[in-house]
Amino acid sequence: MNQQQNRRKQSTNIWFFSLQIGFFAGLIWGGVKGVFYYMRFTSVLPGYLVEPFFKHQFLQTQWGYYVGWLFFILFSIIATLIYTLIFRKLKGPLPGLVYGVFWWFVIFMALGPLCGMTQPIQKLSFNTGFSEFCLFLLWGLFIGYTAAQEYTNERVREPEGALQ
Repeated sequence: MNQQQNRRKQSTNIWFFSLQIGFFAGLIWGGVKGVFYYMRFTSVLPGYLVEPFFKHQFLQTQWGYYVGWLFFILFSIIATLIYTLIFRKLKGPLPGLVYGVFWWFVIFMALGPLCGMTQPIQKLSFNTGFSEFCLFLLWGLFIGYTAAQEYTNERVREPEGALQ
């Protein structure tokens, strides 16, 4: 097998990678979001992404929490797919941080208040805004830096004998 065929064989499947990383990003950071809510760091319900589709009273229940967490996982999978398709070759943690800030801006300053997912940022407390900002910062870092490590770390793609 020549070297080019060997590289193709070792390349990462973008679709499976996005599904896997997005699932864990949503699972981990959606869980952190739930902890933030129950410890009152934020007043935004964990199910805020589905607020336009479900009754607010339902989202305040335990089942509503799980539905919100599930939709955060789905959102994370879609966001990871977008990131890996467009930005996977960017190196370092900074692109992921910027990506997280971008999604925070979309959800809390643009689309969220417009669709009824969240209140306008001016109506939220400082603790809520800051906690949500930090959560999205870390969520974006998780997605971006994981993709950067997978798609820009060429050392692991070298033939086994080349590094000796």
